[in-house]
Amino acid sequence: MSKHERWNALLELLAAAGRVEVEEAAATLAVSPATIRRDLDELAEQQMLVRTRGGAVAHGVSYELPLRYKSSRHASEKQRIAAAVSELVAEGEVVGLNGGTTTTEVARGLALRAGGARRETPDAAGPVFTVVTNALNIAGELAVRPQIKIVVTGGVARPQTYELVGPLTGGVLNEVVLDVAVLGVDGIDPALGVMTHQEDEASISRLFAERARRVVVVTDSSKMGRRAFARICGLESIDVVVTDSAIPAEVAARLKDAGIKVVTV
Repeated sequence: MSKHERWNALLELLAAAGRVEVEEAAATLAVSPATIRRDLDELAEQQMLVRTRGGAVAHGVSYELPLRYKSSRHASEKQRIAAAVSELVAEGEVVGLNGGTTTTEVARGLALRAGGARRETPDAAGPVFTVVTNALNIAGELAVRPQIKIVVTGGVARPQTYELVGPLTGGVLNEVVLDVAVLGVDGIDPALGVMTHQEDEASISRLFAERARRVVVVTDSSKMGRRAFARICGLESIDVVVTDSAIPAEVAARLKDAGIKVVTV
C-alpha cells in the first residue's frame, strides 16, 4: 500500500469515527505502528488532523476531508449519478455547478456529452452548454473544452474544496440567470432540507438555487438522512434528487411526498 493510499484510508477512518488509534489503524491497514505514527505526524503537519497520545482526532465535529482525498469515496456511484444528470440537461442550457466530487463528475459528463454533440453537428454555432461555477477545479477542466462556455465567479478560494466564496462570488451570481443548478451537498434531512459543512459555501449554493429555474441535488446515498452544520435550503426549493439505489426507502418516500422527483441509478 502506497503512502497516498494509506493517507486516504486513514482520513476515511477519521471521517467515519472522528478519531483513529495507532494500533487499530496499523492492524486494519496491515502496516507497522511506526508507519502509522509517521503518517499521522505528516497529516498533522498539513493541518488535516490533530495528533493525540496514541492516535489522532478530527479538527471538529463537522470534519471535512479535503476534496483531493474524497474523490475515491463512492466513486462508481458518483459516476453513475453524473451520467444521469447530464441527460437531464438540454443543449443550450445554462448550468450552475457548485464544488464537490459529485459535481466534478457531472462537469465531466457534460463535457463528454458536449463533445459528442459537436461531432454530430459540426456546423452548429455557439457552445453546447454554458457552465457557471465557483469551483476552480471544475473551471480548470472545462476551460479547455471549446464546446462549453465557462463562467467563473470571483471570490476567495477554500483549499479544502477549491470553491470560491464571499461577496465577490455573490456579486457575479446575482448578475446571471441559470436554467438549472446542480448542487452537491453534505447532507439531506427530510425535515431541514439540504446542508453542507461550511456556512460560506452554503450561502453560495443557496444563491445558485435562487438563480435557477430548476434545482437538481446530486449526492450518493450515504448523505441521506445526514445533517451538516450549514443549511442551504429547504426541500421546497428542490426539484430533483439524483442518487444511487441504496437510498433508504423511507427517505425516498419523504422526498417524493415533498414533491421532489427522485432518480436512482
